[in-house]
Amino acid sequence: MTDRHILSEPIVITGIGMIASVGDDRESVWEAVRQGRSNFRYLRGIRGIVDDTIVGATVDLPQRLDGRLKVLPLCEVAVAEALEDSGVDLSNIDLDQFGCSIAGHMGDTSWMEEQLGIPLPEQRPDWWEQWLPNTACSLIARKYGLGGPRLCNSTACSTSLISVMTAVRSIRDRQCDIMLAGGADALDPMFVAGFDRMRVLAKDDDPNLACRPFDQSRKGFVFGEGAAIFVIERLGHALRRGATIYAEIKSSSALAQAHHVTGIDAESETLEYLIQSALRKANVVPGDIGYINAHGTGTEQNDAAEAAGIRRAFGDMTDGVCVSATKSILGHMINAAGAAELAITTLGLRDGFAPPTLNLHNPDPLCTFDCVPRTGRNNRYQHALKLSLAFGGHLVAMVLSRWNDAATGFAYPPTVAPAVFGEGQAGPLQSPKVDLRRSM
Repeated sequence: MTDRHILSEPIVITGIGMIASVGDDRESVWEAVRQGRSNFRYLRGIRGIVDDTIVGATVDLPQRLDGRLKVLPLCEVAVAEALEDSGVDLSNIDLDQFGCSIAGHMGDTSWMEEQLGIPLPEQRPDWWEQWLPNTACSLIARKYGLGGPRLCNSTACSTSLISVMTAVRSIRDRQCDIMLAGGADALDPMFVAGFDRMRVLAKDDDPNLACRPFDQSRKGFVFGEGAAIFVIERLGHALRRGATIYAEIKSSSALAQAHHVTGIDAESETLEYLIQSALRKANVVPGDIGYINAHGTGTEQNDAAEAAGIRRAFGDMTDGVCVSATKSILGHMINAAGAAELAITTLGLRDGFAPPTLNLHNPDPLCTFDCVPRTGRNNRYQHALKLSLAFGGHLVAMVLSRWNDAATGFAYPPTVAPAVFGEGQAGPLQSPKVDLRRSM
């Protein structure tokens, strides 16, 4: 195989692992998203935070943490599922060509609480887990003996999407053939207190109604916990080992707005350019995109700026694309948000389904596109766009294309009537029962 061929070879997704507040594995999370079933609640027991004042979408882990950072077992659960899903045999693969790109995360901040006189838990993380933001990345690489690139970045809530982007670039640069990529996150008391002080956290008498992206009455975002990890690899590598392929990562682009630490440029010229760049590199036009998974935090400024950028980039084609904000279901997972929403986008491609935006009853006039309000729908699109708009001006766009080869990918589920459920109502349409390790 020539160097030129390797550099242009498709990069594909062959495994997905996920855990969130609405499910402890990929398919249960996806089914909750399809049904529009969230799991927000007022939180109790967060050190330094008054009970029942913060809404969150947390994960109840069955195992004891025993002083460990919660982000670590969340990541381990998603990684284990992604590897199993991909069917990769670690005993029959060159581990020196297997890399790891996992998002940075918060460390142990209890020493700050100690200065404030807040009682500390009896057990605390080991010293090597306390400080380094790349702890999860290093832990996973060591656990599975991965000798390829070990990469970690910290770019606010675009972090895990950039982790996937970085993994793709590592494969294209011939540093490895296959990588684990994504991220995990768990509530941190200091983060919770900081965002509460900024007054960007949404609250409501009914916590499941708190997050309202693109709605005129939106109040802010809701914290979420969880993890999403992908196995991505060169197409030739995937085919040689008989992998089943979800989608091709056609392109990705990242830009900085250089505007404000927490604010977004309302004119959205940078976002418009970013989207156009990602589409151009993917060799698709706006009319080819059938679904956009928006950053969609539910904050007044973010939603308006994102809507303006989409409208500017898609022009007359905007009305023909479904745009949903799945933070209304999963909450905002911060460092894990981009990967979790990319996983939802990938599963939407697999099943031909556009997830809903919950709690959208009175669309903001500025959000002039199809936000898939309250109820998801069948939509067999071939190309999808994932956006992340993070604090610090980190903007990321990624284009995915469905893998339509029936021999090496997933067939569409049988044709069914349009979905008629959403916002917590279980419906008749179920996720397909598929053999996730089916070979060619």
